[in-house]
This record gives sequence, structure tokens and C-alpha cells, in this order.
Amino acid sequence: MSAKPEMSVLFVCLGNICRSPLAEGVFRAVCAEQEVEGAFLLDSAGTGGWHAGSSPDPRSIAIAAHHGVDISGQRARKVVAEDFDRFDLILGMDRSNVEDLRRIAPAEARQKIHLFLEYATGRRADVPDPYYGGPEGFAEVYRMIRSASEALADRLLEREPAPESGQASSIT
Repeated sequence: MSAKPEMSVLFVCLGNICRSPLAEGVFRAVCAEQEVEGAFLLDSAGTGGWHAGSSPDPRSIAIAAHHGVDISGQRARKVVAEDFDRFDLILGMDRSNVEDLRRIAPAEARQKIHLFLEYATGRRADVPDPYYGGPEGFAEVYRMIRSASEALADRLLEREPAPESGQASSIT
């Protein structure tokens, strides 16, 4: 494995304290399990900056820790213009995130933006925001993210074509 990452991936949700830090941490763990940690540059961000500098939501930290993933050192940040140049793939957790990203992205970067579950699994569905719910919502979100992260790693490592959809496009 080369020292330089093959691909950079940014996971994005609304505030960068629930879903996207969990997706970053889980995908990082999947890469470690598959012994391909150096293949990807990973980060997460939010479309809003309300929580900038904050740790992930304690419930996200707890569900991640329950599964052996430590996301406690992550800090929330807002998507910035440089992200559209820095990252090869930008994955929104829900359709609203994807719309917000496409609205602020330069035209040449819009093809990098995809719905996470659709890009990873071919299933056009949102990862629901668990913020206003209880621990069971975070557990369900973890399961969705874990399954999609495994599919995403397989897809990116094998360079499979994008799922058939009106907005998905393959990356090279």
C-alpha cells in the first residue's frame, strides 16, 4: 500500500455531530479491518456551522464505542469551499444535505456529491437524523452506516461502476 491515499472521502450531515462523524469513524474502522487504512483520506463536516469545534453527540460516541469505534477525538466543522477541491467523493447523509452541497458547490465539483446510501449500496434512501430521538435511533443509524460502509469500501477498492440512478456517477 502506498503512503499517499488513493482517494479522499468527505461524509456530510447537517451539524457534523451525529451521522457524519459516525460515518467517518465507521468507514475508518472498516478500512482498518480490511487492512487498507492508507487507501483513503477521510473527514466529515456539516452543512451548518452551529456545532463547529464540538465533539460528536454523546449518543454517537456511545454507539460507536459499543462497537469498538472511537470517534471522541473528532471535532465538528462546517463544509468550506476548499472541500470541493480537496475531496474526490462527497457523501451527504440525506437528500437535504445533498441539495445543500450541490447549491454551494462550484459547477465542476457537483459530480463528486452523492447520497451516501445510494452511492454505497444503490438504494436511494436517507440516513435519518437521530438527534431528536433516543438511543435506539442511534443504534439504527449505526447499523445503516456500518452496512453502507462495508459496501462502500468494497466498491471503492474494486472500482466498481456507480449504481444506476439519475444522479449517481462513477468516480475515477
